[in-house]
Amino acid sequence: QVQFVESGGGLVQPGGSLRLSCEVSGNIFNGYNMGWSRQAPGKQRELVAWISTGGRMFYPDSVKGRFTISRDNAKNTVYLQMNSLKPEDTAVYYCNTYPSRTSYWGQGTQVTVSS
Repeated sequence: QVQFVESGGGLVQPGGSLRLSCEVSGNIFNGYNMGWSRQAPGKQRELVAWISTGGRMFYPDSVKGRFTISRDNAKNTVYLQMNSLKPEDTAVYYCNTYPSRTSYWGQGTQVTVSS
């Protein structure tokens, strides 16, 4: 059974940092690109980073230079390092394959950026 379990969220002040982790079970990790998305209240889910099986990374302009995605194939885990956080980064963050699969969405982890 494939399962994506996110962790590492929390409350952080503007300008702070967080590192999110996503452990993937089900023996699929090495064969897929992986991505992080977020959904703020009242907004659509948006992709914030993805990483290819070969380690190439892609970011939208909204987070470029602040977020870094990485993967550890030995641990079946994908990470999202978030620096210089802004209040508009507040959202629930999810990981999935990229492109995403509906059945793989997990519970996500809440990130709140506030003073």
